[in-house]
Amino acid sequence: MLYRSWVRNQGYGAEVFDGRPVIGIATTWSELAPCNAHLDKVAEAVKRGVYMAGGFPLIFPVVSTGETLIRPTAMLYRNMIAMTAEELIRGNPLDGVVLLSGCDKTTPGLLMGAASVDLPSIMVTGGPMLNGKFRGQDVGSGTHVWRFETEMKAGRMTPEEGAMAEGCMARSAGHCMTMGTASTMACVAEALGMQLPGSASWPAVDMRRMEVAQAAGQRIVGMVEEDLKPSDVMTREAFENAIRAVAAIGGSTNAIIHLLALAGRLGVPLTLDEFDGLARPVPTLVDLMPSGRFLMEDFCYAGGLPAVLRELSDAGLLNRSAVTVTGQPIGSLVADAECWNREVIRTFAEPLQPAGTGTAILHGNLAPQGAVLKQSAASPELLTHTGRAVVFDSPEEYHRLADDPDIDITADDVIVVRGAGPRGYPGMPEVANVPLPKKLIEQGVTDMVRISDGRMSGTGYGTVVLHVAPEAAVGGPLGLLRTGDTITLDVPNRRLSVDVSDEELASRKPSWEQTVDTATGGWPWLYTQHVLQADEGADFDFLQGSRGRAVPRDSH
Repeated sequence: MLYRSWVRNQGYGAEVFDGRPVIGIATTWSELAPCNAHLDKVAEAVKRGVYMAGGFPLIFPVVSTGETLIRPTAMLYRNMIAMTAEELIRGNPLDGVVLLSGCDKTTPGLLMGAASVDLPSIMVTGGPMLNGKFRGQDVGSGTHVWRFETEMKAGRMTPEEGAMAEGCMARSAGHCMTMGTASTMACVAEALGMQLPGSASWPAVDMRRMEVAQAAGQRIVGMVEEDLKPSDVMTREAFENAIRAVAAIGGSTNAIIHLLALAGRLGVPLTLDEFDGLARPVPTLVDLMPSGRFLMEDFCYAGGLPAVLRELSDAGLLNRSAVTVTGQPIGSLVADAECWNREVIRTFAEPLQPAGTGTAILHGNLAPQGAVLKQSAASPELLTHTGRAVVFDSPEEYHRLADDPDIDITADDVIVVRGAGPRGYPGMPEVANVPLPKKLIEQGVTDMVRISDGRMSGTGYGTVVLHVAPEAAVGGPLGLLRTGDTITLDVPNRRLSVDVSDEELASRKPSWEQTVDTATGGWPWLYTQHVLQADEGADFDFLQGSRGRAVPRDSH
């Protein structure tokens, strides 16, 4: 009576307390996270489905962040999203949960939180925006931002033209319609089996997005009856499927960090190096920005992820028996998937880029624990390159000097931006793909090798080495670099090295000083004290593993 009486102040009749499954709808709706601002409508569609299947749905908010507005970076708060989701799912009287996400960090954050409770869960992502349209051409959110900013810096685009382009890139509700991190993680959720088949790519404003949400609401009731849990779905085989799917779609490098963190919550053995081995046989099949030409709306209508997974399955690169939230194996779900546009989704015989050109995992004396590079977004001629390091201790230092016409830098040099890792910034922001120095842009230079312990937006492009681990702020070799050192990038052999002896690097350690501020309180303090390095998923050390779904002690 105590608990029921409080819920009835919302107008529910006694009949909803007849023992039917209570379904939580965890939403990251927020107007401060524009990619998630339409999830209130998606939640209503989920509620319809839950009621139709005989459940009792209750919407509740969890922390919401978007890379669009929040500073210093949404990645600083991904673990907070996971913590709030986990505690609210466990602490409330729920039998199952539907996870509603949109922008980059909300999808992995909710999956991480749900994994640590292991209550029956299903995900519904909010869907991409409609294709951007500017002067008769398709433009992609994120990808064209970097291009337009470069054009404005070079004086080839006026501020007035830029203002018009802004609105043309974001003309509907939804997340980035390029194959950025939001789109990639939606596809990851589907490839893992945590989303209904085909649901990753429906545009946010396409009413089939609402149909999918309603279907998810219906399905979660069945999952509760079957006790189908995240640990039953997100197995080692499912992670292999997701990693190969990311390679096939030309997905974001950020998926690596999120999948490593998620695997750590589930106790699934997974290492950074395995991403390279699992992805090497997979060509890039999807011709989407930033690696290609098209956008998510085109991908959806071409057949979406099921068409890609069928290609992987036919090539023997899909673990067909991995179970999904439908209760069926993923192989049977995609066996008859059709592709309706072979320009957008290629075949293994005629891929966009051949096998072995996906995200590369690099090692060497500059990255003992690894670094990553997205080959499909890089310049082929720079994948093997030796150049002089030009070192900056922070992104701010680089930006302060980048427009100086007298900056001592050439197109053959290697830009190093450090102090941008998980602890160093803190939060590991998307700052690694810094724009080129203005004087080189004016000379017509379009790409240079850049190295950082930070991340890059999934919508970004360029020959950028990311996630260097260990980061500079914890004494990694990146912090010991000096301008003038010679760096060699050898992607075919997966090497990243500096031509400095171990003895010389060791001699530099006593004079190394941490150049970033140390947080003294609040969430940033907790973050910097407990965050793991990029090669371990940047989760908190005390959050790895599952804490289960045992009902907590009484509150009254």
